[in-house]
Order: sequence, then structure tokens, then C-alpha cells
Amino acid sequence: MPHTFNQSTYHSLCDTLGQMDADFAAVIQNHGYPPMWTRPNSFETLVHIILEQQVSLASALSALNKLRERIQEITPARVLLLTDTELRECYFSRQKSAYVRYLAEAIISGQISLQAFEQMEDEEIRRELCALKGIGNWTVDVYLMFVLQHTDILPLGDLAIVNAIKRLKGLPKETTKEELIVIGEQWKPYRTVASMLLWHYYLSSPAPRAAKMKKG
Repeated sequence: MPHTFNQSTYHSLCDTLGQMDADFAAVIQNHGYPPMWTRPNSFETLVHIILEQQVSLASALSALNKLRERIQEITPARVLLLTDTELRECYFSRQKSAYVRYLAEAIISGQISLQAFEQMEDEEIRRELCALKGIGNWTVDVYLMFVLQHTDILPLGDLAIVNAIKRLKGLPKETTKEELIVIGEQWKPYRTVASMLLWHYYLSSPAPRAAKMKKG
């Protein structure tokens, strides 16, 4: 069985990470506990995560709401009834229209089962989902963290996580992914909760004004 966390264990795991890493203790002290971001284990959720790939959260949500407005309930069967034009009218790109169709077909055919994923380990789920066109490691990471609440995921494909680690640890901009992986090793086996703390820190502590001006 995979290791998971829930609402009743979440704060104690945050405290454990605060004991393991003084920087996390400071995040909790200065900003409180992070929200426990969760999503239901549904086709709609995976569609939402696909829409979030490489775009703003606001534009992804706008497309999801437009789709919901058109078909009411977002199910594989209803999505497959839509034409390319109808999906485009819901702000879906050509690529994302294809990705969502592949996912719908995989669920209807029984190639994947979202309910079965609840009993499976990270790598089994990753292997099955990454076999579908348009689903890569970032999408799987978000699914494992927010939907299944698996405890030990560090999504270094997420720019906010990368920037949060660098800022929290005072690391240079050119710090490599390999170096970040080594830093993340110290947070095992609770790297998902560490990621929640990092997102919380990132959202609660905007980059210094000088850094923003330099970037521009």
C-alpha cells in the first residue's frame, strides 16, 4: 500500500519537517501552516491538470469552467462527443484537445482505472499515466500529491518549487536540478508535505523588489 497523508496527520507532518529543517520551522512560524490542497480522484481533475500544463492557473480554470458550462458534467463519454471546434470554443488548444481525448478513451476502454490507482504505488501509476500521450511527470506529480496524497513527491518540474527552494535556502540562480535533488533528500519520506510548505512560502513571500526589477 502507498504511504499517504490526510487532514488529521497533515499538521503533525509539517511539524516533523520543521524539526528536520529550521527553514521550514521559520515558514510555519512566519506564515502558519500551508493549506492542504486536495482534489477529487476524477476524470475532471485530470482534465484540469492537463489544462494547467505550461499556462496560468487562471486560464486553465477558465477553460475548465467553459467546458463544464457546455457539457454540465465532465465525463469521458461527454468529452468524446465534442468536435474539435467545440473544444476550441472552450479554449482548448489543438494539442490539449487531443490529450484529453486520449485520456477519455483510456478510461472508457479500461486501459487505466482511477479507482485502481488508489491502491497502487507511485511508479506503477507513473508508468500507466505517462504511457498516455500528453501526460508527463509534472502532471503525474500533481495527481499523486493533490489527489492521492502520496507523501514523498518533490515536483522539480514545477518552477515555483524550484524558485522557492532557491529563495528559502539562499541559493544562487544557477543551482542545478541535481543539487536541488540532493537538498530534497533530507526531506524524505515527506517531500510532498515539504512541497506544500514550499508553495506556501512562495505564495506568502513575494520575491524582493530588487530581484523583480533585475529580472525585468
